[in-house]
Amino acid sequence: MKAKSKDGSESHPYRDVIGRRALPHDPPLFVNASKEIFFITICCKKRGANQLCYPEVASILFQATQFYQRQQRWFVPVLVLMPDHVHFLATFSVDMKMTNVVASWKRFTSKQAKINLAA
Repeated sequence: MKAKSKDGSESHPYRDVIGRRALPHDPPLFVNASKEIFFITICCKKRGANQLCYPEVASILFQATQFYQRQQRWFVPVLVLMPDHVHFLATFSVDMKMTNVVASWKRFTSKQAKINLAA
């Protein structure tokens, strides 16, 4: 079922069918996550409000990213903060599951920075 926007144009045609949370987050089995670079976007649950671009919050997010990197859970060469979401490139350790690393980082940063990142 295709959704209509206020102006009558189609927007998010599959949201009613599968929803955003129904999308798979694990790479296919034939993809070796330790040999690929992934572009990841993580959004705040409350969209449209500046939650991330404050010095204290940014510092926590960057420090947590560096901590995970020192522990060799991932390698993140680029991380960009936007007001309500974060983009980054990441390669994951051979012995770490990508979804587990990202979920752990989200839990940690959400708690430390007192923000609510979407699940």
